[in-house]
Amino acid sequence: MLDRARKVFAIEAESILKLQDRLDENFIKAVNMLLVCTGKVIVIGIGKSGIIGRKIASTFACSGTPAFFLHPAEGIHGDIGMMSPDDVVLAISNSGETDEVLKVLPMVKRMGLPLIVLTGNSESMLARNGDVVLDIGVKEEACILNLVPTASTAATMAMGDALAISVLERRGFNEEDFAMLHPGGALGKKLLLRVEDLMHVSDAVPMVSQEDSMKVVLIEMTSKRMGITGVCDSCENFVGVITDGDLRRALEKRCDILSEKARDVMTLSPKTVTKNALAAAALRLMERHAITSLFVLSEAEPKKVEGLIHLHDILKAGIV
Repeated sequence: MLDRARKVFAIEAESILKLQDRLDENFIKAVNMLLVCTGKVIVIGIGKSGIIGRKIASTFACSGTPAFFLHPAEGIHGDIGMMSPDDVVLAISNSGETDEVLKVLPMVKRMGLPLIVLTGNSESMLARNGDVVLDIGVKEEACILNLVPTASTAATMAMGDALAISVLERRGFNEEDFAMLHPGGALGKKLLLRVEDLMHVSDAVPMVSQEDSMKVVLIEMTSKRMGITGVCDSCENFVGVITDGDLRRALEKRCDILSEKARDVMTLSPKTVTKNALAAAALRLMERHAITSLFVLSEAEPKKVEGLIHLHDILKAGIV
């Protein structure tokens, strides 16, 4: 069984690698067709080619090229109406003679849509009708009967990926573009969630005046349960913070701190962040300085407190 598995890997890997030798001006022409497409990429296939076609369409769509899969049998029974004059068709058939796929060709031709063909038979009816033909033929399938689509489907998917990624790079598709299409994923959260989306605001933010007694400070810190409080001056400008650590250090130095004022204990010039900063950037700042909270300050001077973001808020949002 292990020998058979290794043989499968070897056959499929060889089938994919051999595609490199077939890359020529046809591949470049196909990429340029996709780049100038102002509509959608419509991927057509049936059977195993259809399953791979769905994956290829999904790869295009998630990398910034509008695409969808059209089942050819459904297409000739009404769904072909999804096609528009600005689309490009990508048809997949290993044999190039798949009846259901061929039945879609008249409408493709009638609408004048560019046709990119992925096939293992460059002499087939499908290939003869293609504007660009990409050879995805394989020497053998990984199946001992040489029947089950295995190496051929692996080669087809690799060619589809090569097209999608080539288009992606030519368009300058970047991480932020990817995140916009994957808002629910980890990368989407890292690149889209900003501090203002997660920060505590208004009365939820612990704040005291620098002239307040330490008793008031302790009550504020305890009631807001953040382990920190901001300190402002008489004009409500941000001037510092008092953390649990500041309290412990103050107690170690002197026995009675309740008679002191906030300005006697506070830390000046603490780490802060603006509301437009990425939440991921705020997390990195906290990790770098071993802190758990950041006050969110206005960008304009004088600095006003707009909120507070806590480490737990970021982690709870799924940003790690």
